[in-house]
This record gives sequence, structure tokens and C-alpha cells, in this order.
Amino acid sequence: MIFITLDGARFDRLSNSKVIKELAKKGSCFTNVITYSPYTIGAMHAIFSGEYGFRTGVNSYWSTYRFKHDRYKTLTEYFHDAGYKTYGDSINELVLPKQGFDELKYHDEDKDDLIVRHVKLINKMKSLVQQNQKFFLYLHYSNIHTNIKHAVLKPYNNFSEEYFKNRNINEKKYDEYFECAENYLKNIMKQINKNGLEKNSMVVIVSDHGISVGEKFGERAYGAFCYDYTIRTFGLFIKEGIFPIKKIDIQTRSIDFLPTILQACNISQDENYEKISGKTLQRIIEGKDTIRSAITETGNPQKSNRPPKEPNIVSIRKEGWKLILNLFDKSQELYNLHNDPNEEHNLINDNNINEERLFDELMDLYPNLREKWMKKI
Repeated sequence: MIFITLDGARFDRLSNSKVIKELAKKGSCFTNVITYSPYTIGAMHAIFSGEYGFRTGVNSYWSTYRFKHDRYKTLTEYFHDAGYKTYGDSINELVLPKQGFDELKYHDEDKDDLIVRHVKLINKMKSLVQQNQKFFLYLHYSNIHTNIKHAVLKPYNNFSEEYFKNRNINEKKYDEYFECAENYLKNIMKQINKNGLEKNSMVVIVSDHGISVGEKFGERAYGAFCYDYTIRTFGLFIKEGIFPIKKIDIQTRSIDFLPTILQACNISQDENYEKISGKTLQRIIEGKDTIRSAITETGNPQKSNRPPKEPNIVSIRKEGWKLILNLFDKSQELYNLHNDPNEEHNLINDNNINEERLFDELMDLYPNLREKWMKKI
């Protein structure tokens, strides 16, 4: 099992990528995946637990060590307990839950060549296969994030007019970063195939969140809002005989990845842990499930340089509609994503039936949110 995260890869670039299109000819490609968090820490903990951060405890940049590992079993733990050797290479110790890894290392995002580093790990997995040892390998491609850190996060803040006035330049720079990600993926997949690992292993390629190129004033990168350019991601599942060659545009959630992978590997969910919100994607592949609600939340730093310790924006996305609750100023936003994909026309207070429907569902799904919302009034 090889799990690859392309940190900060936008869904629109992924959808038009020739590299992704070629890989999608080998498996099931989900093009409308909604992440739990538009930043890596919250996003990856949700993926590896199959559960929203408001349940696991990891709901902010500062909450990695609040992960309820006694209540939520991680993807790595499932594989470890099933007899797999578990290895990983990530950007830092905050991104992933450590539980279950036999070996988890962290690269220097400013110095290490991730192609060279990850090819060595893939070769190591080949040696395990030759010993009839099953493996789980996690690879985190962080270079888009690194470039954004230096080119955007450090020189600008969320209200730097210079950045937002130069969207064409922002787009061009991002495209350069994304091309490097494509090159990385080509090399990694080439090595996987060269070692014959694709024949016996499942390969999963995902994006944790997107990145702004200047769409909305107040967010120069990610993590400040819950708009689609950061919360819409993708997932590609490759395993012959399990995942058919199919493109799926129906809305899914990143929390659905864990149960999908477990089912594909014949690993049962552990009843000694909490029942998770994530559901297998096989039902969507088979056309048996077409509607899933997705919750996203984040902490808008507003005028501060640091995000808050608790989320202050929550959104729910369902059937082409999105409702956003801004707890910090008690405002609401409602968008018809079919007619308004760029989320420019707020339909709140237009007596739209979806406003009440989504609000009530969000309150039912998110414990204590109603109390948090009422406190702001």
C-alpha cells in the first residue's frame, strides 16, 4: 500500500493535469472531494482517522497533540495490526498521527530532494516484497507548500493589496510549482512500476487542500476561509481488480478515504474504537450512494498573524449548495455552486429553502455547534 499526498495541489490543476489524466486510466478518480480542513494538519488527521476534527480533537493548527488516539484508530495502526511494515516520510511531526508507524521520518523541505529521498524508500519496499513482507508507505510531497511559504506567506499577509492585484503573476508562479509536483509524481510512479510494486500494491494519490491564487481578499494562501479553491480536492485509487477505471464527479469527503482503503485491503474496522463518519467510496463507485454532506471548518486569523486555537468558520456542502457560518462576526453565506462556482453571490436571507435545510443538518451533525453559534449572538 502506497499513499501519496500532494500538499497544496489545487483541484482545477489536477483536473487538467496530463500526468493525472494518464494515471486516471488505471483506476478510480474522485474529482470532487471535500477536505475537512483547508490546511494540512487538520486535513491529514481527518484522512488518517476517517473522522472530522471536531470529534477527534484535531480542529486547529495547535491541536495535533489533542488527537484522541484511544478513541480513533489511525490508517497506519490498521495496517500495522494487520501485519504490515509501516513506513512514512512527512514534512514535520505535526502533520500526521504517529501511531502505528514502524518508522516515520521527516524531510527538510528546503533542502531535501524528495524524488531521490522517496525513490530510496520505494526501493526499500521492493526488498520487503521480496521477503514476502507486506508494507504500508506514506509519502508527503511538500514542495508546493514550501514554494508558497517563501513566495507568498512570508512576504505578504492576508490583506496585502500587492498580492491580490497581481493574480496573473500568482497563477503563473503556482503553475510552475504544480509542474514540479507533476514531475515528482511521474518519477515516483515510474519507480513504483519499475520495481513491480503496482502489480501487488494499491496506490492512493490525494491532495490535502488547495491554495489561493488571489481569489478572495483576506486569504493569500489557505486556512482563512472555506471556499472551494481550498476545500475541494481529489483522490485517485489504483488497484487492478478492485478500483475500476472511472471518473467520479459526485461529491465525496476526504474522511471517506480510510474506510475505502480498509475495505479494499480486506481489513475490518475495529469495533473497539468509535464509529467513524467516513464511509467507503465503493458504494459511490457502484452508483448506490449519490449524496453525502461534507463539513469543513477553519480558523480565520483576521487581523492577527496567528490562527486562533479554535475554529471560527464552519461550512456544510451538499448537492451543489454551501452554507458558511462565520462565528467570529455571526455572518452567514449561502452559495448555489452550480450557478455560482466562484462563490460571488451570497444568497443568504433570500428565503431560499436550502438555507434552513443546511443549517439544521449542520447543527445535527456537529455536536455543540448550536451552542457555539448562539454564544455569538
